[in-house]
Amino acid sequence: MWAIRFWLDSKKRMRDCAMFDFAIDSKLRGCDIVKIKIGDLVLGGRVRSRAIVVQQKTKRPVQFELLDHAQASLKAWLERRGGAVTDYVFPSRIDHAKPISTRQYARLVEEWVNGVGLRREDYGTHSLRRTKAAMIYKQTGNLRAVQILLGHTKIESTVRYLSVDVEDALTLAERTEI
Repeated sequence: MWAIRFWLDSKKRMRDCAMFDFAIDSKLRGCDIVKIKIGDLVLGGRVRSRAIVVQQKTKRPVQFELLDHAQASLKAWLERRGGAVTDYVFPSRIDHAKPISTRQYARLVEEWVNGVGLRREDYGTHSLRRTKAAMIYKQTGNLRAVQILLGHTKIESTVRYLSVDVEDALTLAERTEI
């Protein structure tokens, strides 16, 4: 994660840095990332620390946080980009009234991954969604919290998503003294 962020900064890829930071913090699917509008993230000229969007796949709302780093990179990008609250945060270069496509987003992620020397077969857009969720689970062991953050309706989906296994359960049990 840090390697990609450093690579994007060194290449002065402001939009991509904002997109990467937003993807990590929001934990949204690619189809939701590309459709985010400025008004979803900005209120009174400031990037919000929390936002809610309705997920395209589930049609259910999900809340997410934007930490300082993501807020700063989004603010820098939006100041350069300009636009109204009804505009997409990441517009298509061909038609600014439309968002970038999910395919273009996937190509960008592939470029970032290749840029830091990782195998593109091992990482994709969903890796960005999974990153913070997996870190939260590893630090807390709280499946329900991760379920809520990802917008999953069934805990079983979260278990499969994170590849939770018996070893994880035993590790949590070993850390718990009574």
